Amino acid sequence: QLQLVESGGGSVQPGGSLTLSCVGSGVPLDYYEIGWFRQAPGKEREGVSCISAHDGSTTYADSVKGRFTISRDNAKSTAYLQMHNLRPEDTAVYYCAVLGGGGRCPGHVHEFSYWGQGTQVTVAS
Repeated sequence: QLQLVESGGGSVQPGGSLTLSCVGSGVPLDYYEIGWFRQAPGKEREGVSCISAHDGSTTYADSVKGRFTISRDNAKSTAYLQMHNLRPEDTAVYYCAVLGGGGRCPGHVHEFSYWGQGTQVTVAS
């Protein structure tokens, strides 16, 4: 009965910043790995970042390293994705998801059992 809700998407000019939030409800997030994914029109869904439940370690896609930062606050059942120096190619629908079945970051897309509804990020002049 885990439910995830993303927020924080919007439109921004190249070089700008946005912070996405993902709030969980139903069950605590403490023991779950949490991932962020994105899907642009006509493209496959790709993993952006993942944060571990056991040691706080993080992984990032090469395309966002140095620009994006994933974090979590288990007391608030919330995960975040800080995005800086945004580029037009970052335009996509962004999803947060929970990795189930005992999986560990980065995980395969099909290992993530619970998904939010997505939030749109548009980077354009």
